[in-house]
Amino acid sequence: MSVTLDIRLKRANKVYHEGEVVAGVIVLGCKEAVQHHGISLSMEGLVNLQLSSKSVGVFEAFYNSVKPIQLISCTIEVAKAGKIPGGKTEIPFEFPLQTKGNKVLYETYHGVFVNIQYTLRCDMKRSLLAKDLSRNCEFIVHCQPQKAKVVPTPVNFTITPDTLQSTRERTVLPKFLIRGNLDATNCVISHPLTGEVVVENSDVPIKSIELQLVRVETCGCAEGYARDATEIQNIQIAEGDVCRGLPIPVYMVFPRLFTCPTLETTNFKVEFEVNIVIVLHDDHLITENFPLKLCRV
Repeated sequence: MSVTLDIRLKRANKVYHEGEVVAGVIVLGCKEAVQHHGISLSMEGLVNLQLSSKSVGVFEAFYNSVKPIQLISCTIEVAKAGKIPGGKTEIPFEFPLQTKGNKVLYETYHGVFVNIQYTLRCDMKRSLLAKDLSRNCEFIVHCQPQKAKVVPTPVNFTITPDTLQSTRERTVLPKFLIRGNLDATNCVISHPLTGEVVVENSDVPIKSIELQLVRVETCGCAEGYARDATEIQNIQIAEGDVCRGLPIPVYMVFPRLFTCPTLETTNFKVEFEVNIVIVLHDDHLITENFPLKLCRV
């Protein structure tokens, strides 16, 4: 006898802020009446920290402190033990999205070494012979927008062989001059990153110009910190040997869930950077790095 269990939230986009009420219905479907031993619903918010393989050897002591950080946890009984009639049954629920004590609800973020996730879980207990049913549903938490106005700080850059830092054979490098600007490095997360790149001259033909968004995650405790940078997305903004002196627009939308406002806490940090990468025809890579500060307004 099959029973289906589902959690449906009232908000289609599943986005909530601290202090709001997470409301929805539990939908149960069965062909005929079903006996159960109680239905419960729990809400949980966790920060999962993970160490990269390169830092595991160094920080054995550190393993103990990288247990998940609980931000919110509560359980309610939706229905006492009894029977569900055949057909479709909807049980409404409401959860206030509030933390206990002085804990802060961080924004939902899916990273590599840091994961901040909020889930609803519905459990339906049944007799020994029938299998218990459970269903998970993730919802998204956005932090409260900051009151202060974000003043964009434009950044101009010039890339030549002399401005590059880590070059072993400076003499072997071809001559080039690349200018450009980013309209802001303190960015509003819901607005795109914009700017332009101009190739003034280059002795070697250019193969491609790319824009790379990088997450920098730091997990740590008293014993030490593990800092890891990984790519979120890479967008090609120009292909082939581009015209000299032509402004190439830079435009990148920050992906939802994989980015969040820049976050710094005692146990972990989540920061973002953008790289402008110029690939030359001989596969030389020229990279200019810009730290970004993301915020929500």
